[in-house]
Amino acid sequence: MSNLVDPFGRSIDYLRLSVTDRCDLRCFYCMPEGFNDFEVPEHWLSVDEIERLVGLMADMGLRRVRITGGEPLVRQGVEEIVRRIDALPGIRDIALSTNATRLAKMAAPLKAAGVGRVNVSLDTLNADRFKQITQGKLSKVIDGLMAAKAAGITPIKINMVVMKGVNEDDVEPLLEFCIAHGFVLRMIETMPMGDTGRNAIDHYISLQTIKQRLAERYPLIPVINPVDGAGPARYLQVAGTETQIGFITPMSEHFCGTCNRVRLAVDGTMYMCLGQEHNFSFRPLLRRGIPDDELKAAIISAIGLKPERHEFQDKPEKVIRFMSMTGG
Repeated sequence: MSNLVDPFGRSIDYLRLSVTDRCDLRCFYCMPEGFNDFEVPEHWLSVDEIERLVGLMADMGLRRVRITGGEPLVRQGVEEIVRRIDALPGIRDIALSTNATRLAKMAAPLKAAGVGRVNVSLDTLNADRFKQITQGKLSKVIDGLMAAKAAGITPIKINMVVMKGVNEDDVEPLLEFCIAHGFVLRMIETMPMGDTGRNAIDHYISLQTIKQRLAERYPLIPVINPVDGAGPARYLQVAGTETQIGFITPMSEHFCGTCNRVRLAVDGTMYMCLGQEHNFSFRPLLRRGIPDDELKAAIISAIGLKPERHEFQDKPEKVIRFMSMTGG
């Protein structure tokens, strides 16, 4: 029986763990150009602190952990973090969200450490457009994807933020790419996270529109066994292929009623909702060395702060932190 139950009866069995707020790309909807107000390394949770907190949460019902950032692969020793979490009793699934620029060299070691699934942020296959969106190099991402495939990581999911007037015409090429390589395509609506997200909301397009467009071109059928183990995507499958298409719709069709996750930022602040400011700081408690029973009581208190739903539609100005600060 899980002790991680929020005030609305939802069991929290999924932690999105940010190991850094830094990133080697600058996607305009995530982190502003020239931004350098990063958390100082002394405030990062250490590997031991991460292991202790996640271990206690696993005792209480946590089962899934996703390693995020920023870009998690810029943190030295990320393989050791994965290895330690993988060894914790109760943890059944470790996933990684990455931009894949460093995945070519790290895919095999991360697989060996315990990563079972990978989500790669990729909004276009057009190299010039990729550079405009991210200021990065597309070829590094493609190399990383191929390395993850060669390492036997499965499923591999492409996370695409679909933006009106930016990349809405990239949906079909990315879907064909996923069909060719056996990847999953997950599309995401833009969200008003911080000033960057609120600026990007001008490019908002409902995924209901994209779904209708794809249904006219591809035979889409309901999915009996979705590849996603814990996330919010709703899936359809392209008939005659192994490829599933996930639709993540926080704006047009929110999924708060089934939310099973919390986010732990690199500084030890736990955020209960992506679209609210409810949070609890664990770093002072960990640095003070409080006993396990007190730390477990604090975890229960933190889960008790989880709100019923976000307010992206009603109060888009509410969340002032950038996506990179929250953790993927």
